[in-house]
Amino acid sequence: MFLKVIVMKKAVVLVSALWLSMATVAGAAGSHVDLLAGLDLGSVEKSDATPTVTQDGTLVISTGTQAQWPGVTLRPSGGRWDLSGRLLVEMRVRNRGTAMLTVNLRVDNPGADGREHCVTGSAQIEGGRQGVVRTQLFPSQWRLSAPLEIIGMRGNPTHESRLDASNVTALVVFINQPKTRHEFEILSIRAMGGVQMVDAQSFYPFIDEFGQFIHGDWPGKTHSVEEMQAAATAEAAELAAQPGPADRNQYGGWTKGPTLEATGLFRVQKHNGKWWLVDPEGRLFWSHGTDCVNAGSATPISDREHYFKDLPSSNSAFAQFYDTGTWAPHGYYKDHSPYKTYDFARANLLRRYGRDWSAAFADVTHKRLASWGMNTIANWSDAGIYRMRRTPYTATISFSSRVIEGSQGYWGKFFDVFDESFRAAARRAIAGQKALSVGDPWCIGYFVHNELGWGDETSLAVAALTSPAEQPAKRAFMEDLKAKYDSIEKLNNAWGTSHVSWEALLQATVEPDKMKAGEDLNAFYTRIAETYFRIISEELREAAPKQIYMGCRFAWVNDRAVRAAAKYCDIISFNRYNYSVADQGLPEGQDKPIIIGEFHFGALDRGMFHTGLKVTSSQEDRAAAYADYVRGALRNRYIVGTHWFQYKDQATTGRGDGENYQIGLVDICDRPYTETTQAVREVGYGMYEYRMKP
Repeated sequence: MFLKVIVMKKAVVLVSALWLSMATVAGAAGSHVDLLAGLDLGSVEKSDATPTVTQDGTLVISTGTQAQWPGVTLRPSGGRWDLSGRLLVEMRVRNRGTAMLTVNLRVDNPGADGREHCVTGSAQIEGGRQGVVRTQLFPSQWRLSAPLEIIGMRGNPTHESRLDASNVTALVVFINQPKTRHEFEILSIRAMGGVQMVDAQSFYPFIDEFGQFIHGDWPGKTHSVEEMQAAATAEAAELAAQPGPADRNQYGGWTKGPTLEATGLFRVQKHNGKWWLVDPEGRLFWSHGTDCVNAGSATPISDREHYFKDLPSSNSAFAQFYDTGTWAPHGYYKDHSPYKTYDFARANLLRRYGRDWSAAFADVTHKRLASWGMNTIANWSDAGIYRMRRTPYTATISFSSRVIEGSQGYWGKFFDVFDESFRAAARRAIAGQKALSVGDPWCIGYFVHNELGWGDETSLAVAALTSPAEQPAKRAFMEDLKAKYDSIEKLNNAWGTSHVSWEALLQATVEPDKMKAGEDLNAFYTRIAETYFRIISEELREAAPKQIYMGCRFAWVNDRAVRAAAKYCDIISFNRYNYSVADQGLPEGQDKPIIIGEFHFGALDRGMFHTGLKVTSSQEDRAAAYADYVRGALRNRYIVGTHWFQYKDQATTGRGDGENYQIGLVDICDRPYTETTQAVREVGYGMYEYRMKP
């Protein structure tokens, strides 16, 4: 956007070349709204920040490190913006610095305090590059004319919103607790997208026989079985014409690149200063893949049968796709399990491919991945598909054992690694892979567990102390403390406590002062973390001595846990829902390869109700975000692969925990999102040459 600058006596007024009046702001949802129009720079509120305007009219913000949230507050010249009917605000930013910039955009109503009467979005932007911050104004692209109780879904049409879009009084652009100074350009701020009203009285049913939203239409929506089958025929011709990059071997390794030592299995090696995977034939390999390569996407129907227009009768050929579910760690069905499910995704495969749909789906999936330049079937995927050994895969190992009672985590409590059940469970789970993936050249390596609750650098030690006296982790901690302190009095002096005996400390379940006990808490946290990774590593080395241990797919983590992983893992895995991982690194002194186990982007322009964890404004925007993310990973010397979450959209009405994200490479009717898959293809075909650049 081009801005002209008019200099006045006491203010600099930014006037957009595309001036929009307040009447236009409230107008048609098809156009965007320029929110930089008419801003008075002289009235900009500053917090440890300096706003300036360049000669070409670009607003530049320089932030310091003294304030907790340095930045600027921008207010409309007319007192408010009426953004009624808009879906989101998008701010395009160029990072002028060299370090990664995490910038936030908050949209305010009167009385906003950072939590109430406002909504916030954020994005990470690499040094010297452009990025986009998106803040969603309304939770869905469809607004109900009156409230309805809709259960079991993370996102759904709604009547209410956290923000009154008709009365936006400020935009707050800020950095959260920075350790360094930043400088960035605000290239544009626009209100975008549209929110359509839906009559609540005629809303039910709102899901058609294919599992799609009834009250809307969009490019790529399936309207008939004939249309579905025609799309399959057209795609088959496309895949035949574009079978995949010519410079790849059977594993997807780079045949034009150097030949390294071939061991018959995947391994890791640093080459020219960057970490790589090396395939069984000794070719450089970068894992470009997708999670959840499965046919199905079942959704609960119990207590909400009225959502669905045409559920099949018990004597229908489609009745085979009814089932019972029990998994529901969160949401409505956590307290309403077991529940009945229906799988629209598998039903649509029967419609699309006929009676032998399962084999046809497996075949077309391998062809798609090759054609798109992908070479990995990643976590949570159908073993029946990856054991066809046409595409390399990652093996997934999960097991349960006794937990530390005082611990907590989004997916559950942390394992008590000092209890003998932990090693025994690990050994059993790994033994289950001996006839499946151990020694298989198509197996890239092993993920063990997922998104554990690592907390902060004292959390697991505190959890042990606050657990019952019989907790093995607590008793192990007590032995460490007794070895360090000769008496309970010496521990009391160090911790500022008043325990009358070691037994009294064992029986106590009160948190210590983390400042005074911090050294001991940190030390025992390290022992827990290292014991976790050491035991799994030992069991894997015993069963599969030459295969790769890729860690536990960190989501929420601290440096102490990462250092423990680096000590025992061949590759450290992170699930990173950011807009960029170009600067993803490791704690100081660590040099190990990294793999991204999950990332995604979603948009609300294809009939779904939730974008997933990272918002984009359209399918085109989603495709661009994919390309930016993976290319950023390719530039990162540590990263040896990225795995998109996930292959197929989640059900429109959600899985057991309510997730219903528009995050697939293909939709519920098994039709690829061509914008995104073309971006996947463009990145995949050139990824080896791109990574080899200095």
